[in-house]
Amino acid sequence: MDFSGIWIPLVTPFRDGAVDYVALRSLTEHYCRAGVAGIVALGTTGEAAALDDDEQLAVVDSVLAAADGLPVVVGLAGNHLGHLQARLGAFCQRPIAGLLTPAPYYIRPSQQGLVDYFTGLADASSVPLVLYDIPFRTGVRLELDSLLALAGHENIHAIKDCAGSIDTTQALIADGRLQVLAGEDMNILYTLCMGGGGAIAASAHIRPDLFVALQRAVAASDLPLARAIFHVLAPLIRLMFAEANPGPVKAALALQGHIHNELRAPMSVVSQGLEIRLGQALTTLDQRARGLVD
Repeated sequence: MDFSGIWIPLVTPFRDGAVDYVALRSLTEHYCRAGVAGIVALGTTGEAAALDDDEQLAVVDSVLAAADGLPVVVGLAGNHLGHLQARLGAFCQRPIAGLLTPAPYYIRPSQQGLVDYFTGLADASSVPLVLYDIPFRTGVRLELDSLLALAGHENIHAIKDCAGSIDTTQALIADGRLQVLAGEDMNILYTLCMGGGGAIAASAHIRPDLFVALQRAVAASDLPLARAIFHVLAPLIRLMFAEANPGPVKAALALQGHIHNELRAPMSVVSQGLEIRLGQALTTLDQRARGLVD
């Protein structure tokens, strides 16, 4: 499976407390038209932890139906191994392209424990694993030696790189066995320029065409264009993480008319001040992006 390109870690729209499946399907279709490489359902940005098991499966089924053949990766996270194995089995009954899997949160296993954990999931899965290294949320990072050991597994194909280590990013790209996908959106340009495969980027919900154009410009060695696009996107990317994700993403999508601005507790909508700044940034982005993409 090729995981290169720009992937959207899709939000889960809500309305009056329930999943808004009409908006979910519409969003999926919108990103298919934008030329992204694929969709990630049930990631952090998708508020997967706020969905029960039945809702998770319904979200996956809805996204798969609307994606119309575009690859869909599904997030698999938690810290109860038996429950994770059951979810893995349910997800793998569906035509998904892979599983995005972080370390078990809160437990903070040893490095050997992490290698054993991911190896067990990879052995049990009928689809490839994309490792999700995000110590900010899990409390533990995958050290380079552990990542290189896991890279040798035939069913571990890629990594969403959120560890914040340029050295680790470079070493994984140079090793070449894992496709390295930027997970910190401000790191997209340098990851691509070093030879990374792409990105799983929450901020790509907004003007996905520009993120796709950025990735394609680097692939075509058109660095002046890639830099120009990135500098246009950078102010918006910063605002996307000015408050807890996915609050700013949902606020921006609501301003664009795609969804209702609603999150599930304990998440909350963004402050009024940030919402105003997002509206201004969207207008500025559209103005500055003219002429950069067709």
